[in-house]
Amino acid sequence: MTFKDFQTFKTAPIDGQKPGTSGLRKKVAVFSEPGYLETYTQAIFNAIEPAGKTFVLGGDGRFFNGEAIVTILRMAAANGVAKIILGQNGILSTPAVSHLIRKRGADGGFILSASHNPGGPNGDFGLKYNTANGGPAPEAITDEIVACAEAISEYKIGGDLSEVLPTLGDLGSYMFSGMEIEIIDPVEDYAALMEELFDFDAIRTMIDGGFTLRFDAMHAVTGPYAVEILERRLGATKGSVVNAVPLVDFGGGHPDPNPVWAKELFDHMHGPEAPDFGAASDGDGDRNMIVGKDIYVAPSDSLAVLAANAHLAPGYARGIAGVARSMPTSTASDRVAEKMGIEAFQTPTGWKFFSNLLDAGRATLCGEESAGTGSDHVREKDGLWAVLLWLNILAVRGESVADILMDHWQTYGRDYYSRHDYEALDTESANHLMTELKSKLTALPGLTAAGMTVKNAEDFAYTDPIDGSVATGQGIILTYEGGARAMLRLSGTGTEGATLRVYLEQYANTSEPLSRNVQEALSDVIAATSAVAGIQGILKRTEPDVIS
Repeated sequence: MTFKDFQTFKTAPIDGQKPGTSGLRKKVAVFSEPGYLETYTQAIFNAIEPAGKTFVLGGDGRFFNGEAIVTILRMAAANGVAKIILGQNGILSTPAVSHLIRKRGADGGFILSASHNPGGPNGDFGLKYNTANGGPAPEAITDEIVACAEAISEYKIGGDLSEVLPTLGDLGSYMFSGMEIEIIDPVEDYAALMEELFDFDAIRTMIDGGFTLRFDAMHAVTGPYAVEILERRLGATKGSVVNAVPLVDFGGGHPDPNPVWAKELFDHMHGPEAPDFGAASDGDGDRNMIVGKDIYVAPSDSLAVLAANAHLAPGYARGIAGVARSMPTSTASDRVAEKMGIEAFQTPTGWKFFSNLLDAGRATLCGEESAGTGSDHVREKDGLWAVLLWLNILAVRGESVADILMDHWQTYGRDYYSRHDYEALDTESANHLMTELKSKLTALPGLTAAGMTVKNAEDFAYTDPIDGSVATGQGIILTYEGGARAMLRLSGTGTEGATLRVYLEQYANTSEPLSRNVQEALSDVIAATSAVAGIQGILKRTEPDVIS
């Protein structure tokens, strides 16, 4: 190589933010500052020693995706990478990246996304590194990336890529400064995997018999995947996938599949022309929302139903080894695991905590309350996978979503569950609330507020049963007499201010009413938690910004 091919430049400060399980997320304006993306990318390369290795690269198509991919390709060549497997036009869903890493035996992958956060010139951008198992980088690697970002003073970058690769849209293999770039169909490998896991014949027969569905891709990355699988391979009516074309700003929407941001779908499923089944996915394709006619399936319930019925799909016909859920997710899946005689795990939020369990064969299905569900087929949550497993279950059981959900509650009881988000908070005030709450945890048991008595209070810590690593400070759990829980944690997925997430749960056994209004069923635990935590007094908020 000559100096003309590879040059070094001074780096830009990364401002000390530690990348989490979702990587580093910032506003587009920050990521596009001269040297910012380059500094973080070089820090990753310095941490992983990339020379001679193969990586997968792709993103959700949001604003700045194409420019960032060109930069990363130029830097990969300059750092001695042997090969990059790139999704056509820079497009790859997060679960598709995970699958490609595992299928191709790649050394890791780069995912360009800010998940469910808004896009566009004024929106968000992110970069995440996944390791050779297909999952998000564990804490030891993210710590090393941070250390490298603080220490480096220059980055390496190759020459003009356009001379070799004028467009990212042409499939095939190309050589750039000694590095191979293979551009692949972003959907084909993923769709083939889904055909292995699920009974496509049964689903096709159900659809041919008049079953109708609507999938809202939210102008995000899952559109091409859903069109290929749901419409072309399974025979759903053309147009069943709506908002199917990925746009750099997600059509001006917020690509988060919940009743608030996917309101169009939610309302349609509760209207006179509702199809039999509705679903949505998010910006990078790893989250899902499931809706039946006149009934919404909460993510915690969805995980429990999928665990109880997974054996109906060919990929899980032998049964599942265990179920893992994040701490804020309801305990509904725990009761399924207990009845099935399999292991149940409660982990911190973040898919990386599931990866060890999946790799060790201790868990088969995993889920987060924030609409992330997945299995051991990849090492990421997978929105379309969850949709297909639901369709497989519906096809085999021949029942509606509402019937399956009601049968589940009548068998296991119901966890009334909701998440209340207080967004764009003053960071100092949000931290103060959590600090104050932690300081009085030992004094809370026995305290009665709004008619509810605190049974236990803890600052959740997790010891990994596989490698023994310990994660502390993962959120506050308040357990009340009578089976209610509240979990409070500050979210790291936003890019402005702080977000306090309050998760609320009230269990009702099979002898109690199972069809109450959710917020009504939770009214006592909502009032008690607000009083115990001092939400109104410290945050000066009388109600959350988002209820889901």
